[in-house]
Amino acid sequence: MVGDSGYVSYSPFLGTYTPRLDDKGRLILPAKFRSQLASGLVVTRGQERCLFVFPMDEFRRMHDQIRQAPVTSKQARDYLRVFLSGAHDEVPDKQGRLSIPSALRSYAGLDRDVAVIGAGSRVEIWDANAWETYLAEQVTHYSETAEEVFPGAF
Repeated sequence: MVGDSGYVSYSPFLGTYTPRLDDKGRLILPAKFRSQLASGLVVTRGQERCLFVFPMDEFRRMHDQIRQAPVTSKQARDYLRVFLSGAHDEVPDKQGRLSIPSALRSYAGLDRDVAVIGAGSRVEIWDANAWETYLAEQVTHYSETAEEVFPGAF
């Protein structure tokens, strides 16, 4: 939805959920996320060995931004290759299940227990143990980071 200022508003992805992967590598998306992902999504490699899940519109917006980087930049070429070579587009089935390709499951170390977190404009899928370890490490720096990353917001 586009507001009066031209800003595109959306409901951000929020929260942490702990579904399990089935034997076919599928995961049932949290009910709160399904409507935003029902018409299509892209799952790809994220940083810190998790997976990023983007609604199709957000993926297109990101891709357009990435494409603006000069082709002469090795760093931009490298990022684009890693980001897009793992990308997989899909429409969840009627039960809200998302099939995660084996290469992406391997990249993120996904076995059975996963953490699905809302990260604003995207969803992230983590191995449950990796998420708990990451979160425990980050919580200690959380209060110190707020003012540096978001000056004047708090």
